[in-house]
Amino acid sequence: MGAKLIKITQPDSQGKSINLYDYLKGKKYVLVDFWASWCWPCRAENPYVLKVYDKYQSPGFDVFAISLDDKKANWINAVKDDKMPWAQVSDLRGWKNEAAQYYNINAIPSNYLLDSEGKIVTNNLRGENLEKEIAKLFDGK
Repeated sequence: MGAKLIKITQPDSQGKSINLYDYLKGKKYVLVDFWASWCWPCRAENPYVLKVYDKYQSPGFDVFAISLDDKKANWINAVKDDKMPWAQVSDLRGWKNEAAQYYNINAIPSNYLLDSEGKIVTNNLRGENLEKEIAKLFDGK
């Protein structure tokens, strides 16, 4: 922990490139979440992420989701169905996604919690553990 994530720039659903470090500006913590529409464990995690996002977005928590989909329609439909309002990017290269390859992501869901400078605070927070960790950071609990 404490290492910085590389600069990740990938297109959103409209084709606009989003840079992770630009996205970090003005936020205290960002969860970089590797997922895919076809990954049922990922989809099962989305309600937990949404709950934490809704509770802690105001004080500075956000999510930067990197989809390992290779079919745009499946990716977009999953984002809509799971009601994920945060940044969604994908190069639509599936497991060959540039960021996933760099970080040797070979199983999803997988995530990194970054501080405002892009340093890794912790990783692979799931379910209730995500909320507990974020509550510690924001509420001191």
